[in-house]
Amino acid sequence: MGNVDLRPPRGLLAGGSLERDGPPGLLMRLWLVVELTLLFVGLPLALKHAVHIEKMPLFLVLQPVLLAFIVFLLWDRWFLLRRELVKGFRLSDLGSILAVFLIAGGMVAAYMQQQMPERFLAFPTQRYQTYERVMILYPLVSVFTQELVYRTFFFHRYGPLFGEMRWALVLINGALFGFAHIVFDNQVAIIGTTAIGILLAYRYATTRSFWAVFIEHTLWGWLVFTVGLNKYFFTGISNMPAWHRLNDGLETLQRQLGI
Repeated sequence: MGNVDLRPPRGLLAGGSLERDGPPGLLMRLWLVVELTLLFVGLPLALKHAVHIEKMPLFLVLQPVLLAFIVFLLWDRWFLLRRELVKGFRLSDLGSILAVFLIAGGMVAAYMQQQMPERFLAFPTQRYQTYERVMILYPLVSVFTQELVYRTFFFHRYGPLFGEMRWALVLINGALFGFAHIVFDNQVAIIGTTAIGILLAYRYATTRSFWAVFIEHTLWGWLVFTVGLNKYFFTGISNMPAWHRLNDGLETLQRQLGI
């Protein structure tokens, strides 16, 4: 790892698809710091409040937030989604992804089997149909949007703040990825996703490939659901109360508007 070049490709700043005119000025840097803080610290706190205080289901409050990130990214004139999504990666990168996952993931699985045998493989064996749907939908719905926001968007938008301090970018990105999981209200989710976030940030910094981190993130998510760690990634909030409150709010609005 000592000889790995964490600098972006020549002519690019951060993860952008197009060359920029140059590094941002002082005022732009200040704005980016404020923006980063609001989006990646303020929003997770707001989401936690919405889920645990307002009792709203996570998927209901998260989808418009993720959509806003994607729209903002597509609006950026320095970014081309098509170019980002066609970037490939080397076979050696895939080999590294699989090696890290097999070794570290194997250690996690072994720990769960020995320390929490009642949870180990409980989801796939006791609720197979639900498990099967989760394994299919998780990469398409969750991983895709998370990686667009936390790797593609973050590196593209805020990479210029770090200059040549690429390790600082990797560590802060990973820490903020873990912080986003405060919505699950437990230390296992936060610590675990911080470690994985640093790994994914490092992977993106070295490959500049969305699909590399998509594959790696998917593998770790599948592991979580398989070995029994999924209980740490559930808010415990039922969907029904939020739907009733949403319907009540819509009916009130309709009455006020005379619809």
